Amino acid sequence: MLYDNIKTAKFISRPNRFIANIEIDGAQEICHVKNTGRCKELLTEGVSVYVQEFRNSSRKTRKTQYDLISVFKGERLINIDSQAPNKVFHEMLLKGELFNNITLIKPECKYKNSRFDFYVEADDKKIFVEVKGVTLEENGVVMFPDAPTERGLKHLNELGDSIDDGYEAYVCFIIQMKDVLYFIPNYKTHKEFGETLKSIKKKGVKIIALDCKVKRDSIAAGDMVDIVL
Repeated sequence: MLYDNIKTAKFISRPNRFIANIEIDGAQEICHVKNTGRCKELLTEGVSVYVQEFRNSSRKTRKTQYDLISVFKGERLINIDSQAPNKVFHEMLLKGELFNNITLIKPECKYKNSRFDFYVEADDKKIFVEVKGVTLEENGVVMFPDAPTERGLKHLNELGDSIDDGYEAYVCFIIQMKDVLYFIPNYKTHKEFGETLKSIKKKGVKIIALDCKVKRDSIAAGDMVDIVL
């Protein structure tokens, strides 16, 4: 996944979950934050960030000139664009990196009371996939979620239900950074999410985690990461 018109900026503050104040080219600007999660450990005053600039005609439909794309945590660059994980996963599918002989890819597919990120048909299998972006990291260990998520919990439970209906099901954690140790559910923040993840794994839902190669103007799938439940 590529971004154009990327510029370096400095994060100042986040008045609400949608907006950040940044300093760019010596001036203070308002920037759209493409992630409604807390990101408190990332978005600290003075940290270096990359933003995407929108010019000319696109400004007519936008309230801000910039989107916040990624942030440095020390030397580690972390993509915080919440739309990126699904795009990264879709690129993987198109390259045949996860399933063989794909005949159908349907994003945003409804099942019961959920809308899963992907429905895939491959090798005569019918597969639901729910993708979760991961930006929370502590000492090389990455975790999800960074806040309680009842919607995410519902997705897990209904992925488990889909097994009973003859589907295959996956939860794919797209880790929006590189060089991590392993992934764990964030039991401290949402214990029930972690316990449900363990439960649906026993039922047959496959759980995978992938890190990403994050650069100034791109993000792409990297390597499989160990999962510790």
